[in-house]
Amino acid sequence: MQLVEVCTLDDVPVGSGRAFTVGGRRIAIFRVAEHDVYALDDLCSHDEASLSEGDLDTEELCVECPMHGSLFDLRTGKPRTLPAFAPVATYRSEVRDNRVFVEFSD
Repeated sequence: MQLVEVCTLDDVPVGSGRAFTVGGRRIAIFRVAEHDVYALDDLCSHDEASLSEGDLDTEELCVECPMHGSLFDLRTGKPRTLPAFAPVATYRSEVRDNRVFVEFSD
């Protein structure tokens, strides 16, 4: 496993998400609090919509797919509602010196 720098905290305002391409993977970084971020695959498992463009619920720690409304848990990637039934991959993330790092396997 290796930590890869993805962005700075300033790139993702609190209460929002943004997609980045890292090592050929499109991932979404969601910032739910000042130094609290989550990383998961950006594409919905149901219909390949960009999850980073969905509505973020910082209290429930989930994001709503903008296409069909499935809710995905930011911690596990599992859908909480239909029509999605398959999870999306999640990645361990951490913040160091105002920079966001995500852990990927080689």
